[in-house]
Amino acid sequence: MSDKTTHFGFRTVDEGEKAGMVHGVFTSVASRYDIMNDLMSAGIHRLWKDGMMDWLAPRPGQRLLDVAGGTGDIAFRFLKRAAGSKAVVLDMTESMLISGRQRADAGNMADRLDWVVGDAMALPLPSNSFDVYTISFGIRNVTRVQDALNEAYRVLRPGGRLMVLEFSHLPNAAMQKAYDAYSFNVIPAMGQMVTGDRDSYQYLVESIRKFPDQETFAEMIRTAGFDLVKYRNLSMGIAALHSGWKI
Repeated sequence: MSDKTTHFGFRTVDEGEKAGMVHGVFTSVASRYDIMNDLMSAGIHRLWKDGMMDWLAPRPGQRLLDVAGGTGDIAFRFLKRAAGSKAVVLDMTESMLISGRQRADAGNMADRLDWVVGDAMALPLPSNSFDVYTISFGIRNVTRVQDALNEAYRVLRPGGRLMVLEFSHLPNAAMQKAYDAYSFNVIPAMGQMVTGDRDSYQYLVESIRKFPDQETFAEMIRTAGFDLVKYRNLSMGIAALHSGWKI
């Protein structure tokens, strides 16, 4: 093991190992990923994503980079709201991108969509080339979150906007305890039933608990260079939307 370690759920692992381990998780669950999202959140993740679009307010002709966006959920929403816009969907897991390309929306929007296999910490894309960067339920899986935020800043044009949708922390300890009980007791069992893969969903639950709280993450966004950084809690903090601008 090298001197640099990170966490994979509650386990401490070598930094060089995490990307492959995360890749294994999402390769395993790719075909049932959207179904599980609906079951885990009782469909509420769709309202969170619509709320993300409401705050983002896509404009005609904008160019979106959606990172860790394999199944296309955010890109499709964006393109439907902004005439003449285009999107690049980037994900480290090719099977997630394949699942996205197989959706009906992908065929209807094929001329406005590109699908790219890539790493959020080292985007294979030119600087100052996108108007909007989004990442939804993906940044907590990145080995070095600050590096991913720095890359987001690099590829955005001046005046561009970052928006992150991620599971977060409830401000009330009793509510957090109840939510933890649901997460750890129900979600892995549900993952086993729907996908045959309990371990991947155990990791996903643990990764949520390891992710920084709202204020800490907002400060990381500022450290990357973004201004006007704000966040909004969703469902009392089960998830949060963070926004920042490249001024």
